[in-house]
Amino acid sequence: IARADLSVVGTWRDEIQIDQEAVQAYIGGEIPPNGGAHAGRDWGPFDIQKEVLDLCPTKCMWMEDGKLKIDNKECTRCMHCINVMPRALRPGKDKGATILCGAKAPILDGAQMSSLLIPFMKMEEPYDDLKEVIENIWDWWMEEAKNRERLGELMKRQGFQKLLEVTGLKALAQQVEEPRHNPYIFWKQDEVPGGWPVNKGDMQDFRKRHQR
Repeated sequence: IARADLSVVGTWRDEIQIDQEAVQAYIGGEIPPNGGAHAGRDWGPFDIQKEVLDLCPTKCMWMEDGKLKIDNKECTRCMHCINVMPRALRPGKDKGATILCGAKAPILDGAQMSSLLIPFMKMEEPYDDLKEVIENIWDWWMEEAKNRERLGELMKRQGFQKLLEVTGLKALAQQVEEPRHNPYIFWKQDEVPGGWPVNKGDMQDFRKRHQR
């Protein structure tokens, strides 16, 4: 996935399913953590605080009155807790996929990681929504890409906003890598009710100060 032009990563958008009895069975040592993968050595008794709660990247889990609690809106779906306690925790029932695009190895330009295009898409046969996105990207790449240019290089050259235009997708906050780093919205005159007046003198002055 790290070098894929388009990645389809399974995910969910509702709450993680919790079996509180199984949580207690892991704590009590009745069920081995990690599916028994580390059973070849005595690591001592399972410590849910050190092995699960403290390793949660967003610290969205805690124990309260003997029960495991999860603040699901803070969960980033890293799935560490599910891997450690697969019989106690399961992905939510509202399942779909996250779509990323533009990753590549160093070819014409340096290596790039994927950019988030769609945070969540339902994956239901015949997968028309996904096919439409892929076909729009194909058409854009075949028309605009240079020789040996990968999708990530085309995105970097023409901008993420152009990708959104060709796919017909709306800009989302999740598509921003970090605040004020990669803005993707530049309003066009026909997109603003009433447009805006253009002073040719101002435009010429702007172009003098911002030469390509």
